[in-house]
Amino acid sequence: MGRLNWLRAGVLGANDGIVSTAGLVIGVAAATNNRAAIFTAGLAGLAAGAMSMAVGEYVSVSTQRDSERAMVAKERLELAQLPHTELLELAEIYEGKGLPPSLALDVAKALTEHDALAAHAEAELGIDPDDLTNPWHAAIASMISFTMGALLPLLAILNPATGWRIPGTVVVVLVALALTGYISARLGGAAIGRAVLRVVLGGILAMAVTYGIGRLFGTAVS
Repeated sequence: MGRLNWLRAGVLGANDGIVSTAGLVIGVAAATNNRAAIFTAGLAGLAAGAMSMAVGEYVSVSTQRDSERAMVAKERLELAQLPHTELLELAEIYEGKGLPPSLALDVAKALTEHDALAAHAEAELGIDPDDLTNPWHAAIASMISFTMGALLPLLAILNPATGWRIPGTVVVVLVALALTGYISARLGGAAIGRAVLRVVLGGILAMAVTYGIGRLFGTAVS
């Protein structure tokens, strides 16, 4: 669960870094050819986005961790106050999974004698008391992956050939999004084609919208 936590944060951060930064720099590039202005906007977006993702993941996962701790504490109290009731409850869980009643009770007793809290927390809550979600892992993974993802469109948009800046960035972004969609599908066991299509279409929509805004308001203001 801990590994899945930071992997999820990493994939989400990379995808957000690619899409948000691409949208930002393409929108600015549609309004001006000034490389310094494009770079400054992109760099500011990268820094703000990376910090925002890190803080958001930390707060979110910290809340989840607090909930897990509260559930484990409640389970520990119930084990201390109602050990027999909790034993029967654990046996019922294994019986519900297909074990004969007598065997389910024997398994529940053996697991309780070995580590009662771990057995009940895993069976009833799906939580490992010794491996709760870590907000720092999620925050750091999200910040690093956002930065790496954001660097791709930021570097691509700085192409000296003005006419190739936006097309080149679009190509780089679509390849990167396809890769993140593939990775997320493999991690989650989902259909690869559908996952790739979702992130690629989302990236195209984001870039199209920001490009249109840049062209419209850039021309109007200038």
